[in-house]
Amino acid sequence: MKKWWLALAGILTYIIGVGIYFSNRIMYMKKKEDDFIQNREIMAKRLIKEDFDTLPKTEIWVPSPSGYSLKCLFIEPFETNKWIIISHGVTENKFNSIKYMNIFLKRGFNAIIYDHRRHGDSGGKTSSYGHYEKFDLKAVIDELKRRKGSDDLQIGIHGESMGAATLLLYAGMLEDGADFYIADCPFSNFEEQIKHQISAEIPLPSWTVFPLGRTFIKLRDGYWTKEVSPINYIKNIKKPVLFIHSEYDTFIPVSMTTELFAAKEGPKQLYIAKKGAHAQSYNENPKEYEEQIDQFLKQLVLR
Repeated sequence: MKKWWLALAGILTYIIGVGIYFSNRIMYMKKKEDDFIQNREIMAKRLIKEDFDTLPKTEIWVPSPSGYSLKCLFIEPFETNKWIIISHGVTENKFNSIKYMNIFLKRGFNAIIYDHRRHGDSGGKTSSYGHYEKFDLKAVIDELKRRKGSDDLQIGIHGESMGAATLLLYAGMLEDGADFYIADCPFSNFEEQIKHQISAEIPLPSWTVFPLGRTFIKLRDGYWTKEVSPINYIKNIKKPVLFIHSEYDTFIPVSMTTELFAAKEGPKQLYIAKKGAHAQSYNENPKEYEEQIDQFLKQLVLR
């Protein structure tokens, strides 16, 4: 009998230990320090602090439907109805969005950059890789429409990594409420992405840890990881989408973007950058990146 109880205790310890470790890795992925991100962008000359500081901007706290506030900067140098919203990746913050914002400022857009939940100055305790973030993105868009009127606005959304998955989930699951989308290195299926990372980091088959981790995420954060899969909703997006990915991305495989591109119906464009690791397509190929955006806007958006 004692051996039976010891075996049961060992099994329970394994289940709880693996479940907590796995779910912690997902829910609380280590973030980069805010000062590190800002200094990195300044050193790379993707953020010219003097230029950014002089831009006309309004700090706005947008209430999330999940019960916290989102720190947003509405940057409005132009009298225009054209707006771009930048959705950053996990571990980053709104300072990482400035380089993308600048692309669109040069093209006459106003912009919104903001911190996702659990990042930067925004509230929220966990990262959910688009599950809760898509509702926050909708709240930001709704605030823009409330302030500027929804009838005459032309809105685009640019997202990187988790931010790209977030905008695809927003468009495919909630409402196709923008005029165009640019999805830079999104995952197509969150569960497949997690398994990909498990195989790269843990010397165990994914089936030995993934079912436990998935269950603990549901228990602790309220959603099933299978729900966070843009590929399941991509056909609902009717507006134009520009898909971007680096060919040699080892964190999120480029095949995930090509899968999304193939499944998207209607207007779309694909750019596979020849240089760069994950989320480095613009940093390593700035000229081609901007040319792709110009082509996309000219041929599929601003017609």
